[in-house]
Amino acid sequence: MRFLIRVSMPHEPFNSYVKDGSAGAKMGKIMNELKPEAAYFMDMDGLRTGILIVNMDNTSQIPAIAEPWFLLFDADVEIHPVMLPDDLMKADLAALGKKWS
Repeated sequence: MRFLIRVSMPHEPFNSYVKDGSAGAKMGKIMNELKPEAAYFMDMDGLRTGILIVNMDNTSQIPAIAEPWFLLFDADVEIHPVMLPDDLMKADLAALGKKWS
């Protein structure tokens, strides 16, 4: 199942890692472990933020995805299931509309 992971990193300790040169290696270690389908980095709400698309076979994988961000960056992590257009088409919205109208 595909999940969108939003990672928001506070200024500290990230600023300190940038200054000591370790930010890239720490991020690289996490990214190499997670192997996201897609990854985008930006500012959001004034914080360094990453948006990752990750496939999980089981929700028991959530700690392995979230803990590196918590432990290395004191980050906030949100995890949301997402669908591709083909997935949405399989939902049979017309049948649901009839059932719940």
